[in-house]
Amino acid sequence: MRSIVSTDSAPKAIGPYSQAVKIEASALVFCSGQLPLDPKTGEVVGQTAADQCRQVMTNMTAVLKAAGSDLSRVIKTTIFLADMNDFAAVNEVYGACFQSDPPARATVQVARLPKDAKVEIEAVALV
Repeated sequence: MRSIVSTDSAPKAIGPYSQAVKIEASALVFCSGQLPLDPKTGEVVGQTAADQCRQVMTNMTAVLKAAGSDLSRVIKTTIFLADMNDFAAVNEVYGACFQSDPPARATVQVARLPKDAKVEIEAVALV
């Protein structure tokens, strides 16, 4: 069984997707890519990649909480960067969120992100 996860503490989907989907039988939650959007206004928060990454992680935390999980239970992430030159700045913010036993991860540069964000992160976590 799968259930849709939705919370007002993170930005609403800006397309035909769910914030996250929880798979009950496997105790996994698949979080859609989180953008650096303010949940109330839907506007991008932060000018720098580091500032935007902080908002992304805040949004991810809210989605995971709504699914009955948290950052300590994340097993895999994918980071999408508009510019690989922001890797070090994003890595510093991201690393502060996963100080012990960090999840598996891939980081890729993309041509463009929604709302011209600098960073987007998706995650898979245990529930």
